[in-house]
Amino acid sequence: MAGLIVRKDIDLVRERADLKAVVEEFVTLRSAGVGSYKGLCPFHDERTPSFHVRPGVGTYHCFGCGEHGDVIAFLMAQEHTTFTETVERLAARVGVELHYEDGAGPDRAEVGRRQRLLEANKIADEFYRRALGSKEAQTARDFLTGRGFTQEHAERFANGYAPQGWSTLLDHLRQRGFRDDELRATGLFSEGQRGLYDRFRGRLLWPIRDMTGATIGFGARKLYEDDQGPKYLNTPETQLYKKSQVLYGIDLAKRAIAKERQLVLVEGYTDVMAAHLAGVGTAVATCGTAFGADHIKVARRLISDDGTGGEVIFTFDGDEAGQKAALKAFDEDHRFLAKTFVAVEPSGMDPCDLRQQKGDEAVRALIASRRPLFEFAIRAGLKDYDLDTVEGRAGALRHAAPIVAGIRDSVLRPGYERELAGWLGLDPNAVHRAVAAAARSTPRSERGERGEQATPAASMSANPTSATPTSGDPASGEAPQVPVESLVVRVDPRDPVARRERESLEVVLQHPTLLSAEQWTALYEARFTVPQFAAVHRGVMAAGSSGATPARWVDAVRDAVPEEVGGVVSELAVRDLPARTEADVDRYCRDIMNRLFALQIVHRKEELLGQLQRLGPQGDPAEFMRLNSELMELEARRRALRADD
Repeated sequence: MAGLIVRKDIDLVRERADLKAVVEEFVTLRSAGVGSYKGLCPFHDERTPSFHVRPGVGTYHCFGCGEHGDVIAFLMAQEHTTFTETVERLAARVGVELHYEDGAGPDRAEVGRRQRLLEANKIADEFYRRALGSKEAQTARDFLTGRGFTQEHAERFANGYAPQGWSTLLDHLRQRGFRDDELRATGLFSEGQRGLYDRFRGRLLWPIRDMTGATIGFGARKLYEDDQGPKYLNTPETQLYKKSQVLYGIDLAKRAIAKERQLVLVEGYTDVMAAHLAGVGTAVATCGTAFGADHIKVARRLISDDGTGGEVIFTFDGDEAGQKAALKAFDEDHRFLAKTFVAVEPSGMDPCDLRQQKGDEAVRALIASRRPLFEFAIRAGLKDYDLDTVEGRAGALRHAAPIVAGIRDSVLRPGYERELAGWLGLDPNAVHRAVAAAARSTPRSERGERGEQATPAASMSANPTSATPTSGDPASGEAPQVPVESLVVRVDPRDPVARRERESLEVVLQHPTLLSAEQWTALYEARFTVPQFAAVHRGVMAAGSSGATPARWVDAVRDAVPEEVGGVVSELAVRDLPARTEADVDRYCRDIMNRLFALQIVHRKEELLGQLQRLGPQGDPAEFMRLNSELMELEARRRALRADD
């Protein structure tokens, strides 16, 4: 098992990775001043660019939605890969050899085999797509056309065709240098007494891709009557293809899912195509298996399922099999914090048939007509009871009460108690008592799994007095304790003191090498009064002592501040400075730091004058002389700063 990647290698990957080049794979950037770029945010819809990138400090920040971070965070958000996966991919891209703690790291031979499997699937994908244009593939093209899909649609979803011969793909891959042991591992071939032969023959194909867009398998639909195989045939389990973890269309839908915090689960490949073409870009499908725990892990990561929103919508055929699938999905409902819904077309049509017969708007309307999954489970269960009898109504209540008790939304729960009373023809008070009893009899741990556990946001609000340190007197080694809320309060841009503190931190984060040793000393001694900026100031002091390289400076500061202030660091690190040339930048940075120090001098003089006033004429002469001497030194420093302006 691979251990943790050593920190110095992660830092090296950050330094070598070109943030601007990575971002430009997703966003069009234009210059926004010296060393700064901006574009339309990839994390939310906007018309005016508010997404800023500053490659020099390796940081991005959106002033619209607040998304921020470094090159690793950006790729994790865009590709929905784990931290380790992202670092490993970036390392391969920039030529950094990674080392691991507490483990040997990835097996190089295993990594090599995986790369060969990916390459074989990629070549097969290209081979099948070209074959779809052949004369032999007319039946496959007719199948697509008959379901409302054009050639353009087939190209968009990368449909392909497997020729009817026994070894067309096999011969092609052998010619490309693949050995038979490698070909066996791909899942693209079967083996008989005479050796390997093509698994997919005479079929319409859909490439199944992972989150990064790499082809890892195929789904194949039967086209000819003499084909003795199943209607749909998928790639078998391989090193790449794990059907319990794969969602068809995830490569196409991942950004829409993350942005809208919605995942729509449909039943088949053509349903995914129809949904996307109709404007439901969050649609995905399982590949020959039920929606299970591993799929849920993927879905939760994509919709940021932290209890603050998000929804999962299941669409099923209206037949008995569809109803069973919906009820099976309800059995897994407790794994989500997000709200779960079901959308079933009254006449039983799936999204593909619905689009073909009634158009795109009908597909969108189907998704919009979603009903809570728990309501579907209640109504489906009531069909098993004779509601015309007392015994039937009692049994139905025993079935439904635990479901209502498990409803996460405390506002909805009483409403569904009343709905259930109406469906059963029972007194609402009796239903309420049954639901309350069901809640008491349900183990607390199970209720927690149903989504009633405290979310991160709830935990934070539940402890408003939890303190986070901000910068105080550096010499004391102690920081005042302030509530978390004060770190997230919006700063008044008209406050001149706040403006001075903000501008100085922008300079420190964006151009730390321009500060002289004397300026660093003065900065460390400075006192910041705005809680957010005081926390950043303390982070600057902590990062300065960590030996951070210039390329990792902002990351070091961000690591040193409370989580609530991480976005403030990123914002300060990318905010445009009023300078058009490098000379302007030098001059601006010097002026801003001088103004900060002048402000600090004013604060200190006010303190000394107060001490003198409290000392009075009968005070200690030596103390009087000391205070006056410090006042004179401060005034001299203030004048020197003005002379530098």
